[in-house]
Amino acid sequence: MPDMGLLVQMLALLMVIGALAGVLAGLLGVGGGIVLVPSFFYAFQTLGYGGPQLMQMCLATSLATIIVTSVRSVLSHNRKGAVDWSILRGWGPGIALGAVAGVLAAAGLRSVTLQALFGLLGVVIGLYLGLGRSHWRLGANMPAGLRRAAMSPAVGFLSVLMGIGGGSFGVPLMSLYGVPIHRAVATAAGFGVIIAVPSVAGFLFYRIEAAPPYTVGAVNLVAFGVVIAMTLVTAPLGARLAHAMNPVPLKRVFAVFLTLVALNMLRKALGW
Repeated sequence: MPDMGLLVQMLALLMVIGALAGVLAGLLGVGGGIVLVPSFFYAFQTLGYGGPQLMQMCLATSLATIIVTSVRSVLSHNRKGAVDWSILRGWGPGIALGAVAGVLAAAGLRSVTLQALFGLLGVVIGLYLGLGRSHWRLGANMPAGLRRAAMSPAVGFLSVLMGIGGGSFGVPLMSLYGVPIHRAVATAAGFGVIIAVPSVAGFLFYRIEAAPPYTVGAVNLVAFGVVIAMTLVTAPLGARLAHAMNPVPLKRVFAVFLTLVALNMLRKALGW
């Protein structure tokens, strides 16, 4: 039996993490994974689970929560007719293939290497959130043919290496190719399902040494259950706050916060 005191600490930390992730997702429209992965990392490290496979567990558990949140989001957006199914059909196979490749890569990398990758990519996402402009364009239409064949696996691959869904890469990508922002957000939720389902299936066969209690493969069920329960409660609160205030300055504040978190992860990975 796991130590009850440790289990209570885990539950308390995870409730706070889930609540904050839900509020931020509803308020700013950012994916939960970009918050959950570093939060899981610092929480489990604080509780004494800082082994060489810690990042794999953080990625897998984050992606497991994304299955639930992305499915709910897609269904909600689809009722409003906001999901672009033609983009999902065209990009889905490549994204899924990239996600599977991401699991294979993550399984073979050291935790410190995954920390460094998260830090580097997190800084890029943070800078885009803070400095990006809605009028920026790379083209008038979403890429097709060879460009899509190259770009779609990259979305799935990089998302798995960060433990995130479709929003952090998918929304900027679609926006840069002229997809309206609400349609991009709705369709990116579909990207999240396509990324998370095959990757979590793969991570369930990955074994974590000295894992926290109730871990199956690389997915910690306690973290998964608590975070899902808390985000269901707090995401609607974040959405209501978004309608009551201007989210633009808040998004810039979050961009600074994310960049600092990513830089700290990178600093630790480099041993500084």
